Amino acid sequence: MRALKTDLYQLTMAAAYFHRGFEPTRVTCEAFMRRLPPRRRFVMMAGLQRISTYLRDLRFTQDEIAYLREVPMLRAAMTPAFCDYLARFRFTGELWAQPEGTISFAREPLLRITAPIIEAQLAETFVLSVLNHGVKVASKAARVVLAAGRSGAKVVEFGGRRTHDEAAVDAARAAVVAGCAATSNVEAGMRHGLPLTGTMAHMWVMAHALPGVADQDSERSAFAHWVETFPDAASLLVDTYDTLRGVEMAIAAAGDKLRSVRLDSGDLEALSRGARKLLDAAGLKATTIVASSGLDEHAVARLCESGAPIDAYGVGENIVEPVDAPITGIVYKLVENHTAGRSVAKKSSGGKATMPGVKQVRRTVVDGRMVGDEIGLASEGPGGLLVQVMADGAVLPEAAATWQLEVARARAAAELAALPDDLRMIPGDPAREGQDGYPVEVSPLLEGLSQRLWSGADR
Repeated sequence: MRALKTDLYQLTMAAAYFHRGFEPTRVTCEAFMRRLPPRRRFVMMAGLQRISTYLRDLRFTQDEIAYLREVPMLRAAMTPAFCDYLARFRFTGELWAQPEGTISFAREPLLRITAPIIEAQLAETFVLSVLNHGVKVASKAARVVLAAGRSGAKVVEFGGRRTHDEAAVDAARAAVVAGCAATSNVEAGMRHGLPLTGTMAHMWVMAHALPGVADQDSERSAFAHWVETFPDAASLLVDTYDTLRGVEMAIAAAGDKLRSVRLDSGDLEALSRGARKLLDAAGLKATTIVASSGLDEHAVARLCESGAPIDAYGVGENIVEPVDAPITGIVYKLVENHTAGRSVAKKSSGGKATMPGVKQVRRTVVDGRMVGDEIGLASEGPGGLLVQVMADGAVLPEAAATWQLEVARARAAAELAALPDDLRMIPGDPAREGQDGYPVEVSPLLEGLSQRLWSGADR
């Protein structure tokens, strides 16, 4: 893995730790959110597989070390001894984390790393990059899935064209873990074993336009050619010219081979009702209706509340780049210096103070529903949401099994089903979304330790 996918200050601190003799110091750092993002009443864990692989394979190549020797701010620190350290660098620590698909809340550690301080420091940028992106996407996708679930409709992700190409691959996996039925991203399908879906673009229909030929005739020709090419996957985009006429053309061209029609513009409620009427009249009751066009969870909720006969929703940009919460705000902080035998905490004002100590999250579930969490010290007892993923720099086999796609999907579905009813509700009007929070308490031992450190009594 490329070690330079990091911030310069991680490397300057690594060099300073090395030259000041801090290299053996063993610490624990935790990643968490100080507060939930706007319009989020929970988040969903995602990205753990990529983080674990990165830490396992993290290396500095000779070319990277040569480049660092020429960075002005690092030049004086790039001594032969430090260069040799970088050449031998491996992650040897522990990783504990909430498994992918787990529901989480503010202040709860999503993961923690215990390692020599340079290793823990150099992990920060990549860990936060992957976590902030994966959690953002999975959390939004989960909300869309909850909104569609009230009518039994599926959600498919196709936001690849709205984000960076590599981000799109990770986003597709996070969305499918969160409950999306499929993705349109073929690279994600190959890399992660995700189910793929897709119809056609308007370009296919318009490519059949000829001088003197009516739009509907060229559309019917386009549909007929598509069905001839894909007789077992006749899913047709019908809104290039006139949506309901397009449905008629699709029926005429495909007949009982018409698997689905996709509506991508206009009044989706009215058009879906019109399309359903035409399909049923043609005896195509099994043909499904897919709706897209800038949808988010609130638009999906409104359509479900209206009773629109839509079987699946295609959501792209508002899953991969959600404008209502583009930043998740996960941070990574030092909480324990094991070598010094001391818990540490940030005392900053403005809501930036942190809680000290190696922590665990314990959840109470009654009759299959989550009723509250407690953040406490890991030493308070066994169990909790965070499980060990890596030991001595190696991924534990039992941990790797937890992020297998179907395992993670099943966990996410179970977690969403266990949410309290008020957290599961996604209203059609975002202004109606309540702000009542899920109870997350701090254990008395952790609260006492925090107060002593914040006050300066525990030195």
